[in-house]
Amino acid sequence: MDIGSQEFFSEELHEECGVFGIYGGDTSAPAYACYNGLLALQHRGQESCGIAVNDRGVVSGYKNMGLVSEVFNNEILDSLKGQMAIAHVRYSTAGGSVRENSQPLVMRYVKGTLAIAHNGNLTNAYEVRKELERRGAIFQTTIDSEAIAYLVARERIKAASVEEAVEKTMAQIEGAYSLLVMSPKKLIAARDPNGFRPLCMGRLGDSIVFASETCALAACGADFVRDVMPGEIVVADEDGVHSIMTPLAQTAKRSLCVFEYIYFARTDSVIDGISVYESRKEAGRILAREFPVDADIVIGVPESGIDAAIGYSEESGIPYEKGIVKNGYIGRTFIKPTQKERAKSVRLKLNPLGSVLKDKRVVVIDDSIVRGTTCDRIVRMLRSAGAKEVHLRISSPPFIWPCFYGTDIPSRDELIAVKHTIDEICELTGADSLGFLPADKLCDMVGGCSGFCDACFSGNYPTRIPEKMLAGKERGGVDFDKKLPEKKKDAAACIGKDEG
Repeated sequence: MDIGSQEFFSEELHEECGVFGIYGGDTSAPAYACYNGLLALQHRGQESCGIAVNDRGVVSGYKNMGLVSEVFNNEILDSLKGQMAIAHVRYSTAGGSVRENSQPLVMRYVKGTLAIAHNGNLTNAYEVRKELERRGAIFQTTIDSEAIAYLVARERIKAASVEEAVEKTMAQIEGAYSLLVMSPKKLIAARDPNGFRPLCMGRLGDSIVFASETCALAACGADFVRDVMPGEIVVADEDGVHSIMTPLAQTAKRSLCVFEYIYFARTDSVIDGISVYESRKEAGRILAREFPVDADIVIGVPESGIDAAIGYSEESGIPYEKGIVKNGYIGRTFIKPTQKERAKSVRLKLNPLGSVLKDKRVVVIDDSIVRGTTCDRIVRMLRSAGAKEVHLRISSPPFIWPCFYGTDIPSRDELIAVKHTIDEICELTGADSLGFLPADKLCDMVGGCSGFCDACFSGNYPTRIPEKMLAGKERGGVDFDKKLPEKKKDAAACIGKDEG
């Protein structure tokens, strides 16, 4: 999260990232394992990436703007030698897209060298940063990860170990963080007590691996061991692996971001014991039960919409077809830094299959509608390819509240569901009908389990949100403390524009 000044709060700069780390191995394998892991996590951040390696206490690294395959080559990876390493992929919104904000961050202080990779947003980052600045800290970036690094370094001077310094730091920060900390002799993984963002652990021979998602473990050949628990610190060092459950874990409400299952995570990942693929298919089944329609085919918007489309097809009996082809070399529109780039990417990355769509009544499944940038173009694209009817189904509820934990949900004045009723959104998209996943079915989507954050749909935030952050998300003049006007419908559907 970019928190350089008060201007940050009017720019709504949020990020979603991926982290990877490995302890143990020969002098070259850690960097290559990180490279493979980052390739698997590329969907979590396409703006910058980096790898930092530790060779007997000497830390070196390389990071730059661009995709993993663009930033790294064999020559660079061969130069990154060490016994452990951490790595990071990142994206941001406008204002923070600079190399200085890329990770991992490497800091040198009185106890040696510290490297940090962080996924998530701190809700009290502004307060923490200002307090550190009052004590003389000089920041080189505008990301809250640097504030975490300063806190760990400060606490390490007094603490008996790095893990104790991390634990003391966790008591001072609030919000979302899945964190990797590399000291001269240890690799430490930590997850916030609410468990907003995923973090898991695996084994690769004698090496210990940490990653944001299980798909990254598979990519480097590691076997999944377990998830890092909310509020837990896991330490890998020469004595093996040991765990510290912080007192924070006993009092915090478990709040894994449900949007990980809807959109962010890769379809082959398993997060906190729940298959992303199966949860998306179940969302499609729910949509078929809640919003049935007479149609000829079901198609999905690549990639996350495809799994839900398969579920819709299985439940409804309507045949599934591949109706949209994706250019795999174009990044995800939802995580492009500017609106102009998002709109351009929609035109470049998706193309309809006219032979499948011509004269067909089509149910098209997409994962979300945020600003409304993508869905209207998709509907028009399908009609131009010959679709006779287009029935839009969304595998998430309407977004009506901003996110403060690391998902790029913008200020409320940019959310289409805040400014328009479901009927109006249906008309604006040009769809023949529109149905959102009911908010009260989110638990069913993830197997009936509780303990998820759905604040972007419900407004029920699991943690304290400082007033300054609240104000920064209300540019549209909507009173954050009041409910939406009664004309707004929860998880409603427009079944035919005449029936509104």
